Amino acid sequence: MSRVNAVKDDLEIGGATMKEESPKAIFYALAANLGIAVCKFAAAAFTGSGSMFAEAIHSTADCGNQLLLLFGLREARKPVSPLHPMGSGREINFYSLLVALLLFFVGGAFSVYEGVHRLIAREPLQYAFVALAVLGVSVVLESLSLWGAVKEIRKTHPDKNLWRWFRETRESDLLVVAGEDVAALFGLAIAFVAVLSTMVTGDPVYDALGSVGVGLLLMTIAWLIAREVKSMIVGESASPEVRSAIDAHLRARPEIRGIINMITLQWGRHVVVAVQAEMIDYASGRAMVDAINVIEADLQATFPQVRWVFFEPDVPRN
Repeated sequence: MSRVNAVKDDLEIGGATMKEESPKAIFYALAANLGIAVCKFAAAAFTGSGSMFAEAIHSTADCGNQLLLLFGLREARKPVSPLHPMGSGREINFYSLLVALLLFFVGGAFSVYEGVHRLIAREPLQYAFVALAVLGVSVVLESLSLWGAVKEIRKTHPDKNLWRWFRETRESDLLVVAGEDVAALFGLAIAFVAVLSTMVTGDPVYDALGSVGVGLLLMTIAWLIAREVKSMIVGESASPEVRSAIDAHLRARPEIRGIINMITLQWGRHVVVAVQAEMIDYASGRAMVDAINVIEADLQATFPQVRWVFFEPDVPRN
């Protein structure tokens, strides 16, 4: 299978998967986080654990974040209009940025504040085993959620490690879901160690430090997500492999003598392509226009995500 055909298959699989399954995955995560948040709040009230309270706030923030993502996905599917002639596909990036900000301030900053407050107050921890049990169950549930997100990523990017995918993906909603799952899992691990340390030593300082640690972790993950989403809002090209495949496809066309310049722009789930190319000689301008129309139609058929093609015949400038 050629590189172009391989990328074409990835686009078709990825487009169908994200369109149909992403909302379902977010609904599952919302239901799970809602149940986890209720359990964590109950455990925090019962035990007086600052780390548990920080985790409860984190799970509550995640519920709000997933509602925002669902709303953003709906808004991104609005049809084209005179005001938005290319549709609203990039609107999901705006809501993903809001989620990152909420994760930073509501989840992270509040957890740090709660931890500092408990460092000063030195409130005792009661019934630590209850907190540990809730945290243990939460670890299992969050691990399943992260496994689901990774499974979605592997469907379209089997050869990329997670960090490379994080830096190169153009799917802000899946990026946020995966980032939240990673933050949740590591946050739970910090909280578990903090509560266990307090239970063993009897010193509530460990629990308070756990709350601060969870907050700093959430703020770091939120900053990384916000940085990536900001780049998408500013305007990113199609992913490197898609851009290379489109370039190779166009250079292989017999009507094209050479590519002078090519720009791709990711627009939500779709791609905009602008091409400046030197064409072979044609008997008339109409014949060249017909050839360009064939090239554009074939490009969109080969790459289903390419919705807009702007083609300019030109000659190289020295």
